[in-house]
Amino acid sequence: MTELIDPALDAYLMAHASPPDQLLRDLAAETAEKTGGAAGMQVSHDEGTLLTMLVRLTGATFAVEIGVFTGYSSTCIARGLRDGGRLLACDVNEEWTAIARRYWQRAGLEDRIDLRLAPALDTVRALPTDPVVDFAFIDADKPAYPQYYEELVTRMRPGGLLVLDNMLQSGRVLDPERRDEASVAIRELNDRIVADPRVDAVLLALRDGVMVARRR
Repeated sequence: MTELIDPALDAYLMAHASPPDQLLRDLAAETAEKTGGAAGMQVSHDEGTLLTMLVRLTGATFAVEIGVFTGYSSTCIARGLRDGGRLLACDVNEEWTAIARRYWQRAGLEDRIDLRLAPALDTVRALPTDPVVDFAFIDADKPAYPQYYEELVTRMRPGGLLVLDNMLQSGRVLDPERRDEASVAIRELNDRIVADPRVDAVLLALRDGVMVARRR
């Protein structure tokens, strides 16, 4: 585990992001209570704030999320959509997404979110091959990231944003001797994205690394 930022500075950064409202605080608390050690999969409140901001800046009306968990990130994305916008949320875990559904309803977002409980690659491949996606967020099984990226980038409209979480893998991307499937997939994808002529990209040292790629 690599400490990218001094803990005191990290706390300062967290304190200077717009704070979560009561609904998101309740969701984070229930996630910690109901999912145990898996709660670390939830995005932090500063990353959630960034997601809402990026969605609003793109003026997105159609977004795709791969990896819903208990719905924190999807709530943040859906809140940023333009009126009439839709989020296609992909996951396979019915138990955890049941929590998400309750909070979407409480937030008044259930009419904006289409949850598909099926393999995400199948769901995305069923979309039109035209550039129909304004915004996409990937936060799921790491070995499949390269496939998720390729299926989505080909469907992104010019100016659309593709955001990928956990792109530093707790610093494991720095060690070429780490040959586990996730580390290799993410390390190679980082190199692939920055060399991809279809996008402009920046890798941010936010949490466990957030890659933002803008479709040219």
